[in-house]
Amino acid sequence: MLIDLSLGRTQRLLAALGNPHLKLPPVLHVAGTNGKGSTVAHLRAMLEADGKRVQTYISPHLVRFHERIRLSDGLISEDRLVDILNRCEAANDGQPITFFEITTVAGFLAFAEDEADYCIVEVGLGGRYDSTNVLERKLAALITPIGLDHQSFLGDTIARIAGEKAGIIRRDTPVFSAAQEPAALAVIEAEAAGAATPLKVGGRDWTALADGDGWTFADAAGTLRLPMPALAGAHQIGNAALALAALRSLGIAPSPDRIEAGLRSVTWPARMQPITRGPLLDLLRPGTRLWLDGGHNPHAAAALAHALAGRKLDLVLGMLEGKDAAECLRLLAPVAASVKAVPIAGEACHDPGHLRDFARGFGLEAAAFPDVPSALRDCRSSEVLICGSLYLAGQVLEASGMIPD
Repeated sequence: MLIDLSLGRTQRLLAALGNPHLKLPPVLHVAGTNGKGSTVAHLRAMLEADGKRVQTYISPHLVRFHERIRLSDGLISEDRLVDILNRCEAANDGQPITFFEITTVAGFLAFAEDEADYCIVEVGLGGRYDSTNVLERKLAALITPIGLDHQSFLGDTIARIAGEKAGIIRRDTPVFSAAQEPAALAVIEAEAAGAATPLKVGGRDWTALADGDGWTFADAAGTLRLPMPALAGAHQIGNAALALAALRSLGIAPSPDRIEAGLRSVTWPARMQPITRGPLLDLLRPGTRLWLDGGHNPHAAAALAHALAGRKLDLVLGMLEGKDAAECLRLLAPVAASVKAVPIAGEACHDPGHLRDFARGFGLEAAAFPDVPSALRDCRSSEVLICGSLYLAGQVLEASGMIPD
């Protein structure tokens, strides 16, 4: 797949279609390395709990392309998607364009022709030259935690990657950032200052602390005691808090009871998601719990390890080429009873034998398998986690009949 980060082709096609991106409802634009999708999900859940009509644009999809474009009444229909894509292809008239560029334009065209109260847009890769960054007028920019990922496109330091993520900042558009490493925060602060726009930061302008069976959120407007988000993992408190801080500061947060309803109802596939049915689960011993997570970089692995601290799981692991598999395994080692390395069908991925050797280097019991089913048959722990890639996660969801809707 061609990846060529620029805005010119997207702007050209949008102009040919009458600039639909200028006709969207108020936009919340979300960038960052990890937690983007979960933050989008928390924003949508809280706003919908308040009766608002919400559109979302996310990437990548896990099973069906339709997941990328959610209109105010649900995922875009097949007929609507075909119509929108045909119109985009006709307007492009055979000129050079990437897959992500034309599909982003398709999303904006669909949103412009749908009535909604808010539009939440997730950045695809980076920010500054991501196709979604043609959005000039937006309600707010949100930046989730920044870590090392996609270094060949975004730079090999936290500061360089932060510079790309902070490229979504616009003049007079409030910016909300999760707590960041100092190098990343310095870049975000400089970008916000250069745009003369207000910046609020987690840990400084709001706090979110786990508290028994819930958590406490506090900002300038006061303190809320809230239930744990429905998404598993302590790191989801930070994603929920970022979403809530933005909504409260913008003056569009629901009442506390509706915030609670949103937190209890939020869903986001392949983020510590339990696999509750299907042929893959049937391969495990009765009573074994099967989890799925699409995290694919060291920052995500660290969050997983923290969420699973004190537990030992069999890890069924597949990762794309270019991902830092050794560092991910180092971070996951404390929670791994064993590692079952697998390939990712149809994708350029780490050789399972190499993953096995990385794992053994950290003192882990490890073996390579030709596919997920054979790896699952070898699992003996009471909990199993399939992890390492969103592409692998999508294949697992499809095989389990748990297609996102």
